[in-house]
Amino acid sequence: MTISLVQPRLVNEPFSDAALYLDFRFGRRALLFDLGDLTPLSPREILRISHVFVSHMHMDHFIGFDRLLRLYLYRDTKIQLIGPPGLGDAVEAKLRAYTWNLLDEDSPDFSLIASDWAPGGVAQSCLFSARRGFRRQPVEAPRPEGSILLDDPDFRVEGLLLDHGIPSLSFALQEKIRVNVRKARLDDLGLPVGPWLTQAKRAVRRGETDAEFWPKPERCISLTELLETGALKTSPGQRIVYATDLAYAEANVEKLIAFAKGADQLFIEAAFLEEDSALAAAKKHLTAAQAGSIARRAGVSRASPMHFSPRYLDREEDLRTEFSTHMTAA
Repeated sequence: MTISLVQPRLVNEPFSDAALYLDFRFGRRALLFDLGDLTPLSPREILRISHVFVSHMHMDHFIGFDRLLRLYLYRDTKIQLIGPPGLGDAVEAKLRAYTWNLLDEDSPDFSLIASDWAPGGVAQSCLFSARRGFRRQPVEAPRPEGSILLDDPDFRVEGLLLDHGIPSLSFALQEKIRVNVRKARLDDLGLPVGPWLTQAKRAVRRGETDAEFWPKPERCISLTELLETGALKTSPGQRIVYATDLAYAEANVEKLIAFAKGADQLFIEAAFLEEDSALAAAKKHLTAAQAGSIARRAGVSRASPMHFSPRYLDREEDLRTEFSTHMTAA
């Protein structure tokens, strides 16, 4: 069976704000692509978020900031936000809209780090700490190379800057290793499935080749043996791409196709029907047909259209049909 480290799901139904919740199967952790309305997420789900990646600061992609702030405010933790140029200014403006006279040096140590990113890398980062009344402080931030926004032992997040009349970022989460459990090989070894496999898979991702496990009280097995016998098999990790709010222009399309090439899952805006392509072009959005064509040309395994225009509330099936028709066209 295939074990994926991350389970992605759209936060809202397709006519609502854009946001993708990436839930980690192992451990209390999640990432968020975009900060649209977060109401459908429970407080428990939101409190698992460690990093937020913001495509741009239009209201329907940034209004969830207040709910995030409200839930984290009195907790000793840190949230990192990464977005296009101007993100730090936008976060500062949000925080300055509130009165913080009840915060002082004895307050819970909650802080936000906002990083402005462009293709050349992180341009600037700033810290907003509850203990300092969220006054802006410049900080040095990690500066991953190239398109990488976050480099984690288990995965990386990449960014792609596209044109929406303003800079708008698309994101990709790339697992570094996918671990498959081969039940037949476990049976040959006389080993049961169970929680010990979770630890074994984590050890694979961390490169801990000398690790040992006890699937039974009387039976010890090394990670090396699990890999050599094929009970655990590794392959390239899944790639999840999120693309929203972009003009259907040649430069945008070609860059996005390369970015999403062979992705396991693509979440892509499909705002308008092709009959309204002129309106889509004026608004610098994709039609469902254009989105489906991009998914087909990128050769993705699965694609989910999203961020439909409310003008089609009674025509959702038309949007989905147009998308799937162009995705599967010869």
